[in-house]
Amino acid sequence: MSAVIQLHDIKKTYITGRVAVHALKNISLNIGSNEYVALMGPSGSGKSTLMNLLGCLDTPSGGSYILNGKDVSTLTENDMAIIRNEEIGFVFQSFNLMPRLNALENVSLPLIYAGKNKKYRRERAAELLEAVGLGDRMDHKPNELSGGQIQRVAIARSMANNPSIILADEPTGNLDTKTSYEIMDLFAKIQEDGNTVILVTHEEDIAARTKRIIRLRDGEVETDVSNTPVIHENIH
Repeated sequence: MSAVIQLHDIKKTYITGRVAVHALKNISLNIGSNEYVALMGPSGSGKSTLMNLLGCLDTPSGGSYILNGKDVSTLTENDMAIIRNEEIGFVFQSFNLMPRLNALENVSLPLIYAGKNKKYRRERAAELLEAVGLGDRMDHKPNELSGGQIQRVAIARSMANNPSIILADEPTGNLDTKTSYEIMDLFAKIQEDGNTVILVTHEEDIAARTKRIIRLRDGEVETDVSNTPVIHENIH
């Protein structure tokens, strides 16, 4: 399995007044192509900082981050924006859809930034919405959809540019249990189809559905173990 992500001796330090906060300390790990990984840890463990670094939303204070063979540790903000659009699909707890756009238009947004023509954008967005089970909701705006449907739109949007990795930050945090499991089933299918999926969660039952669980504590990797996914029966 080839490594999509290679982290070597990653450090992240924030200076608050005269105090240095060491959010990440000497993180070294690889994540391979087609892995399904959960990042866990208590508040202050560094998991959100690590997610921001993986998503090229921030840069490390030290160490190297190789994403798909590219060293992104020292890129300019403009270059990082390009990497984010081409290599990374984001899914957020708060969905982050544009309220005035319908599902098709929301999924099309990353394709606009990528310079794709209108015909391709519509076809690709429609294909992705069909794939997440929303073929009959393409013209609906977010306020006309359920929470689970909104998250499905967000997942479809994250896949628009065929990214190397899908990063999901507490993707089930605003959903009920039944809908959460349905969303996790969708992530499992995305991973089975060949994508790398990394999610941050504080929920043990959600992490249990992934294939690798990395736990952070005090800015360091506490444990990193393979996992046999638990498949929960649908809750009615």
